[in-house]
Amino acid sequence: MSKKITIIGAGQVGSTIAYALTLKMLASEIVLIDIAKDRAMGEAMDIRQGTPFIGPVSVHEGDYADAKDSDVVVLTSGVARKPGQSRLELAQTNVDITKSIIPQITKVAPNAIYVIVANPVDILTYQFVKTSGIPADHIIGTGTMLDTARFRARIAETYQIGQENVHGYVFGEHGDSSFIPWSLANVGSIPVDKYSVAYENGHLNEFNKDDVEDYVRKSGGIIIAAKKCTNYAIGITTATLCDALSYKTGTLLTLSSMLNGEYGISDVCLSIPSVVSCEGLKSHLVAPLTDEEIKLLQHSADCLKDVIKQINF
Repeated sequence: MSKKITIIGAGQVGSTIAYALTLKMLASEIVLIDIAKDRAMGEAMDIRQGTPFIGPVSVHEGDYADAKDSDVVVLTSGVARKPGQSRLELAQTNVDITKSIIPQITKVAPNAIYVIVANPVDILTYQFVKTSGIPADHIIGTGTMLDTARFRARIAETYQIGQENVHGYVFGEHGDSSFIPWSLANVGSIPVDKYSVAYENGHLNEFNKDDVEDYVRKSGGIIIAAKKCTNYAIGITTATLCDALSYKTGTLLTLSSMLNGEYGISDVCLSIPSVVSCEGLKSHLVAPLTDEEIKLLQHSADCLKDVIKQINF
């Protein structure tokens, strides 16, 4: 567990990620950096005081210099999405914030793997790849990893089955143009829309695919309207990704990264299943999609490219 993780941004998301990392003992040192230094100090102190019941994890606030020799840097800084606001409407504001962060953090942690969490995550991941000077295989956005978790949770709720038995992904943008390639979705190797028929102990709830996709896309907005932020699920999601970045053996996750011709798509960051390890991004998995699913993925890429054209990086 000799891993140092720096989190830039000690708001609801950044502090929850730090808490999740601590509970799972995924780092020996966690540094919280925030322009609001008192906030970073208070969050670090609060988490640190619980570590006697967990293990020897050092959690403390710091400046950019304290990020030196970080194995992983997690970027959560940015203006939070407001109720009714799309992730892409945040784009220029959070690009400008990230623009000020990049030279400061990359100077002290040039060898770290960078995990982008702030929204719009695909745009900020693209910005990091294009402007930071860090190798593209060391820049990963959480992308649709959270959307995928929401999808699996929804199917598990519908069929009253453990989430670990549900397999499937959300592809594309972490946002409105995301989609579920249903051809890949299954419950215990049974196609997800045929599982109810295969169930021998009575009729299970059926579901409408459009309703499931709507649920996945709108979950973030529903939670934000109810409690002003989303933090727990993305905290667990990011901690899981940081865990995957600890091992030589690859882990398959839906992450945002630069595509270079996969499915005919290039020069944009979005999510397809990707293999990551302690070396960073190892490869993309070009899963066998239907023609319609490929068109949906290309549409998602086009939506992001339209935003990129309007952004001053």
